[in-house]
Amino acid sequence: MSSPSTQIDNARQLPLHLPERMPTAQEQRSEFGREMHAGLSRAVRSVSPKFFYDAEGSALFDRICELPEYYPTRTELRILTEHVADMAAHIGPDAEIVEFGAGSLTKVRLLLDALHTPRRYVPIDISGEHLEAAADRLRADYPGLAVQPVVADYTMPLVLPPQGEGAGRRVGFFPGSTLGNFTPDEALSFLQSAARLLRGGGLLLGVDLVKDPARLHAAYNDAAGVTAAFNMNLLQRANGELDADFDLDGFTHAAFYNAPLRRIEMHLVSRRAQRVAFGGEVFDFAEGETIHTENSYKFTIDGLRALAEKAGFVPKAVWTDPERLFSVHWLQAPAAQ
Repeated sequence: MSSPSTQIDNARQLPLHLPERMPTAQEQRSEFGREMHAGLSRAVRSVSPKFFYDAEGSALFDRICELPEYYPTRTELRILTEHVADMAAHIGPDAEIVEFGAGSLTKVRLLLDALHTPRRYVPIDISGEHLEAAADRLRADYPGLAVQPVVADYTMPLVLPPQGEGAGRRVGFFPGSTLGNFTPDEALSFLQSAARLLRGGGLLLGVDLVKDPARLHAAYNDAAGVTAAFNMNLLQRANGELDADFDLDGFTHAAFYNAPLRRIEMHLVSRRAQRVAFGGEVFDFAEGETIHTENSYKFTIDGLRALAEKAGFVPKAVWTDPERLFSVHWLQAPAAQ
């Protein structure tokens, strides 16, 4: 909301560290505006899926996770519930957990409950309002845990504060198959950067697996239309924050499985020839022209393990559900320097 082949030499480096200060709301709007303008100016129009996640988009995604058609969330939760003790044994005591794209913090609670004396939890997410509310609830439920939420794009330059004396491993937690939203080169680069950041620790990574295209289609085209609303909210956000004039009735949601590339694609399709004014320019859309808003690559277990090894991790364990719809991997990071 993924086993891509990649070339290491072409991978773009994505350093992962916490920022010295949080971006202001105006700075976040400016970034959205710049990337929206650049995306609409391309021959094949596209916008990063990270801009789905304003407060409304984050709330809609939480609803998607509860839909009967959307198997990834409940399947990953089942895997975590059944195997979290084994996962905690791999992580060890006194750990610091860094969650990339934390969202509502539902899954990490299972992990925190199983860990022995976790020291600190650092959730990183682009939706500040949503993250702060979730972090407040977590603090109330785990009063002995240091919770340090960070509003940031975790694919941009960041600096993690040093661990306290006596702290155990620094462990990344990246559930939800968000890795599949990256291009193959970006996925490799993210894992390379994570391997450096998590030296001496590891990464607990959840990824969706290749499966029957009909099941994938249903998951991204739910009968209630929540995924469609989630996709369309990008245009609503552009109208509200950037003074664009997208006619919401002039676009429709489309999602399909691209089998050769092993990915779901989400698009916003222009229902007619129309013009959109934004940022002092006018963009012409032909009937049927699309804005490509998201990819969700699907992996094989062997393909993910090979990708992790290229990035510098050592795959140590993998857990799946009985239908092999989803997988959770424990990847050991390089030794600390």
